[in-house]
Amino acid sequence: MSDHVTVVGGGLAGCEAALRLASAGHRVLLYEMRPTRGTEAHQTDHLGELVCTNSFKTVDPANAHGQLKREMDAMGSVLLTSARATSVAAGSALAVDRTLFSEMMTRTVMSHPAIEVTREEIVAIPAGPAIIATGPLTSDDLSSAIREVLGEEGLAFYDAIAPIVHRDSIDEDITFEDGRFGEDGDYLNCPMTEPEYVEFIRALRKGDVQDGKDWEAVPYFEGCLPIEVMAARGEDTLRFGPMKPIGLVDPRTGERPYAVVQLRREDRAGQMWNLVGFQTRLRIGEQRRVFQSIPGLGNCEFLRWGSIHRNSYLNFPLCLTAHGSLQDRPDLMFAGQLTGVEGYTESAASGILAGINMCRLLSGKAPVVPPTTTMLGALFRYLKDCDPSRFQPMNSNWGLVDPLGRRVRGKRERRKVLAERAASDFADWIVETGIEATSFEVPAPVGNS
Repeated sequence: MSDHVTVVGGGLAGCEAALRLASAGHRVLLYEMRPTRGTEAHQTDHLGELVCTNSFKTVDPANAHGQLKREMDAMGSVLLTSARATSVAAGSALAVDRTLFSEMMTRTVMSHPAIEVTREEIVAIPAGPAIIATGPLTSDDLSSAIREVLGEEGLAFYDAIAPIVHRDSIDEDITFEDGRFGEDGDYLNCPMTEPEYVEFIRALRKGDVQDGKDWEAVPYFEGCLPIEVMAARGEDTLRFGPMKPIGLVDPRTGERPYAVVQLRREDRAGQMWNLVGFQTRLRIGEQRRVFQSIPGLGNCEFLRWGSIHRNSYLNFPLCLTAHGSLQDRPDLMFAGQLTGVEGYTESAASGILAGINMCRLLSGKAPVVPPTTTMLGALFRYLKDCDPSRFQPMNSNWGLVDPLGRRVRGKRERRKVLAERAASDFADWIVETGIEATSFEVPAPVGNS
């Protein structure tokens, strides 16, 4: 038996797995290829860098994403600890100052005495106990090595990033502060009349996009569609999606706008604002032309342009066990978005579970997966039981868990009952398996971005 565990990838899943193992007394060699080799999406060499939104979604346990956070808390999560320490106002969502967050993640991992971080690209499958959590931007060489081991080409899709604008360049005479659920000050809104909306949709449809291979055949994940792809599906698609005006009243008119573009703060200082739901593959010049036609953004300063990047994942149901290891090599596990979970918290939660199961394997115990009444257990059931020929990434949702078996009136009330059952069953599972929450020290955030 090796005297250490190799973790490949310093993203959210890799950090969670490494800390779980180290806290259990195992020596961990964590490999992260940045900055020796960069990616199409990362900007820094920090561990746990967020490359898309700065939001981890809602904390409401009646929501699937909120329930997953409760389960992560029960196991111990460096993501949630770091996120709460670096949070920015976002209503019911847990959003962070992305710079402070990744700095805290980096210090927490690198300061642990049992973790050795090496900045080096891994191009072959490691020998000995290992967790591969290299994410959707896994390097070509390692991807080739993984495909050779799995004997399967796997699947791929493309993901897009939304632009960020500077607060000082937003026209306050047009925009107004409000959230769809009363979160004053957390969101800025750019209201549109019907003619403005129609013209905006026309501009999106005419926009020139970045070159890509077989764009029309790209199987985008439905939860992260490029804004121009949504516009092409129908004139009202956006107005009933990210641009829905529900719950908002324009103080200039006293009426609900025909449509809105919402901006969410990216940093604690409130200088950077993200165009919510506006992930895009438009060329930079087209982004300037189209997005500056939005009321209130006519003179906006772009701090980050939207961009396109590759997103790869394994065929989990065809190639892996129920907990994410190779069929014939239980000491080689996969975690994070590479396995087909979609979303920050889903990726991190899979990293925690991989760390738990590696610890169990090294102590002679069988791997475990939570019950399918829980959010994490239901997500892993999907990964394993999905038809391999139709497998695509999945995020947390109540449709994954076991049905209640009794009728509960009202969607909100039904979800509350599902959440109560999930929390209870997850707590029982923690006791039955003897799993303890990860114990680690988190350094205080430094400065303000």
